[in-house]
Amino acid sequence: MKKAEKITPTADKLFEVSFEVCNRVGGIYRVLESKADKMIQHYDDKYFLVGPYYREKAKGEFKEEAAPPKIRKIFEKLEDEGIRCHYGRWLVKGKPLAILIDFTDYFYKVNEIKKEMWDNFGVDSLHTGYDYNEPTCWAYAAGRLIREIYSEYNGEKIVAHFHEWLSTAGLLYLKSKNCNVKTVFTTHATSLGRTLAFHSINFYKNLDKISPDEEARKYGVFPKHSVEKTAAKECDIFTTVSEITGMEAEKFLGRKPDVLLPNGLDIEKFLSFEDIAVKHRLQRRRLRNFVGSYFFPYYKFDLENTLFYFIIGRNELRAKGIDIYIDALGRLNKKMQEEKKDRTVVAFLFIPADVRGINPSLLENVEYFKDLEESLESALPNIEERILYNILKEEELTRENLISEEYLLEIEKKLHRMKRTGETPSLSTHHLNSLHDEIINHLKNAELLNKESDRVKVIYYPVYLTGYDGLSNLNYEEALEACHMGVFPSFYEPWGYTPLEAAALGVSSVTTDLAGFGRFRKGLKTKKDRPGVYILEREKKEDSEVVDDLYSFLYDFMKTSRRERVENKIEARKIASKADWQNFVINYIEAHNKSFQEKK
Repeated sequence: MKKAEKITPTADKLFEVSFEVCNRVGGIYRVLESKADKMIQHYDDKYFLVGPYYREKAKGEFKEEAAPPKIRKIFEKLEDEGIRCHYGRWLVKGKPLAILIDFTDYFYKVNEIKKEMWDNFGVDSLHTGYDYNEPTCWAYAAGRLIREIYSEYNGEKIVAHFHEWLSTAGLLYLKSKNCNVKTVFTTHATSLGRTLAFHSINFYKNLDKISPDEEARKYGVFPKHSVEKTAAKECDIFTTVSEITGMEAEKFLGRKPDVLLPNGLDIEKFLSFEDIAVKHRLQRRRLRNFVGSYFFPYYKFDLENTLFYFIIGRNELRAKGIDIYIDALGRLNKKMQEEKKDRTVVAFLFIPADVRGINPSLLENVEYFKDLEESLESALPNIEERILYNILKEEELTRENLISEEYLLEIEKKLHRMKRTGETPSLSTHHLNSLHDEIINHLKNAELLNKESDRVKVIYYPVYLTGYDGLSNLNYEEALEACHMGVFPSFYEPWGYTPLEAAALGVSSVTTDLAGFGRFRKGLKTKKDRPGVYILEREKKEDSEVVDDLYSFLYDFMKTSRRERVENKIEARKIASKADWQNFVINYIEAHNKSFQEKK
């Protein structure tokens, strides 16, 4: 792998254009903010991010500053057209320079912009709604801005790097004006590929038989597909985030990527492995308490002999492999029942859905559990004092001389109040608005019902992990730290940040060879028996085979010792360090530099 210090940018200025600059709507926000500091190390103040200006979203994200004279002159010119630019710093690590564009008063031009794209490139966007028109208008305004900057700084080498179809109108504008700004285009996931995956179509097996334009029309995404395909053709350098997305893009967009730009993370933001071990114990205790409040009013099991599995992500049953996860858990449950295993698996599904509110019974259970915990905490000083005095008196430690009868009676009353007889723990923490929720139905079909006899218990947690949801009160990272294994059997995952983030937190996981990160991990040398991040083969297998393989893996992991799990954690952390932006950002510089090379 290339060393960061051995590559020098050719460009005098770099503009990275994305609809998610200071505007958190998806995964690209995470890509941009996490690598900004490393980009500055190479480009310094020659690096600018360009995004949309939304006043409320900019609060806490963006600090406005006075623009330099030349830039201010450009802003004044664009304002006469209805394009209002805000210059300042994005408040993320490195505080990169950012220009946010308020295009509210420019929106009147949207039909004219779409006509231009049709006349110049044949981009069909006649029947589009606001979800297309909004980013198109903003992106065109971004193109106008970059062209004016190029004119003002005549003679400087400038690269404009555009992300996803939402920014492509800016790229096409520059091309239509024969502006000598070099262009790089990155598709993180093709609009057609994402759509087909959402409709549970296994297009990887039939790539050669698919007619992209026809399928895009069939599923109503042709305008997005059309502009994306055109940008891939017209840009100087075309890139994707992974090998698997490159295969998809070559077929759907008609161009093989010139450079791959895998997504990394800033490993410096994560704790050392020693601190990770401490955090795991702390967060595991919090999660155990929540699990106790969830199940113990109904029946008991040994929490110290329980493993926590989890899946987390968008509510896409097929694309995210939620169906495979549930089916494998169902198989695992039956096997553990047959073998009368004394170990328990609690499997979480952190999948946001449309909810009415928290299940009132669960909320009540949580409050009862907290009350019990507080009673114990208040009694501990007296118990510790009695232990000390009895040791000094050389008397035997017994329940009678440590705990008063009054306290035991109080605890007995609290325990009795918690009990729920004749009921079974719910499958979901919340009441769902849909009476036919896909995940609930799939859990029931897999006979995962949270009965006392089940060795695999499930908790469907259909809200975002904010850290203050009134239940576990764990945020995203804390929930990952508390668990033993992340399960991500994705069918469609252009990159896949979660298993990488889990690895950085010292959490083992399983991903697939259809995920960008999975294919990256497959190319690394790891310990054969304890690889940290496991790879599940999906590309050439039927779903039933994938379920069999995942079940076998979950079963084997269930039997691992604590020492074996620690070895996995160490290896997972090593893998994460290889995906540090310090290494991956070099690919960006390479793509930018290649744009200046003469095409053969």
